[in-house]
Amino acid sequence: MLSKVKTCVLQGLDGSIVEVETDISRGLPVFNIVGLPDISIKESKERVRTAIKNSGYEFPLSRITVNLAPANTRKEGSQLDLSIAIGILTAMEVVKNRAFEDTCFIGELSLDGNISRVDGALPITISMMEQGINRIIIPFDNKDECSVVKNINIIPVKNLRELVLFLNDELEIESYTSSIHLQADENEELFDDFSDIKGQYALKRAMEVAAAGHHNILILGPPGSGKTMAARRLPSILPKLTFEESLEITKLYSIAGLLNNRSFISSRPFRAPHHTTSAISLIGGGRIPKPGEISLAHHGILFLDELPEFSKNVIEVLRQPMEDGIVTISRVNATLTYPTKFMLVASMNPCPCGYYGDPLHQCSCSQKNIDRYLGKISAPLLDRIDIHIEVTPVSYNDLGEDTSNIETSKEIRQRVNKAKMLQLERYKNDNIFSNSQLTTRNINKYCKLDLKSKRLIKEAFDKLGLSARAYNKVLKVARTIADLEGKETIEHHHLAEAIQYRSLDRKYW
Repeated sequence: MLSKVKTCVLQGLDGSIVEVETDISRGLPVFNIVGLPDISIKESKERVRTAIKNSGYEFPLSRITVNLAPANTRKEGSQLDLSIAIGILTAMEVVKNRAFEDTCFIGELSLDGNISRVDGALPITISMMEQGINRIIIPFDNKDECSVVKNINIIPVKNLRELVLFLNDELEIESYTSSIHLQADENEELFDDFSDIKGQYALKRAMEVAAAGHHNILILGPPGSGKTMAARRLPSILPKLTFEESLEITKLYSIAGLLNNRSFISSRPFRAPHHTTSAISLIGGGRIPKPGEISLAHHGILFLDELPEFSKNVIEVLRQPMEDGIVTISRVNATLTYPTKFMLVASMNPCPCGYYGDPLHQCSCSQKNIDRYLGKISAPLLDRIDIHIEVTPVSYNDLGEDTSNIETSKEIRQRVNKAKMLQLERYKNDNIFSNSQLTTRNINKYCKLDLKSKRLIKEAFDKLGLSARAYNKVLKVARTIADLEGKETIEHHHLAEAIQYRSLDRKYW
């Protein structure tokens, strides 16, 4: 007997339909799976065999051939277990209903016949809906994650026997739906407040500008000056996620297996990998490619504390993803692409001991050691960071400041949200969501300068030796500063503030 069942494999964020063709014929008992399966699928033979027996069904002592079509596409993932088992049971006529044309099966089988949750269930469900599948059978533990997808029937099942009864119309399982709501003030609950930061007004201003335009920012200063403290509070002033942004982030976390008990990611990610992290962990990949830290920080923040302590080759892999907004991982059998629209927040000391240029402490480093330390940060990487800000130690008077007079994250975020709404309205026909995404053509259209401002930017270009990329970065930041003031045109003082955020690399590098 021959049966055909649909399932899905992921390639990056996209799912491809795989047809599981199962044939049971006479001959010596053998169980073969063909069609470029990986090791996890080859091992599914034992899981499927044992799960069928422990679910109360007899496993056939016949020649079983399972073909995963199309045969020229590499298949990876344990989510094919369920479709293989249903294919065998259908070919045995244990499952009598063969109307599977619009149904997809995903799930990993336990030896006792239970169906375990799988990684990537959400992007699989979205892909199947987009490809015309009307019903998807998923593990019970994946139901909340997948229920955010509309226009497809979600059927959660706990075990193989329950599924067989459902397919034979002997048990009714309702299509699962749930209502997911984004919490407006979730950032306030998850992150500390900007009112905790005393003094450092220039740093807080730079953070506000970075949040409003989604600009990358580098903070340089001695130990204890509040660099890390400010960076960890940045998520509290970022604009709220839209539903579409939340869905993209949730898909990435689903593939990476990091959803845990959450069904939906409704707050902006904050990823802070240790400086011992590898290039693969940061960029993504591995034997079975998974999203790296830069993709897990999509629509959020990637915080690299003590930037020069990272290996130089690890830091340099950031250059292309920062520019393109995507990372492409190429392997022999597949090429996968993940989104990387993150905001880079980096902090560093000016030298190995941390006190170079500090008016209160004596630096103990030689010039050679300082040059070697700063040399780990290349000019091309610095060029891609929109805002450079230098901080000094907090004074005693600032530490004694009355906290009731310090702006809270909620107050700052109100200004950031207004600037963000201006950008969304301005760029609604350009597929752009923030000033940091402006292309050269968009800059010429939306960042026009008057004669006085043109003279200022020309003087800065010559004096600071700005590159063409740095010139564009200055205009983007100036556009954001104007948006924070609600101004439609970039004025002279907006441009002057933006230029001061580009002078740090000329001082130290």
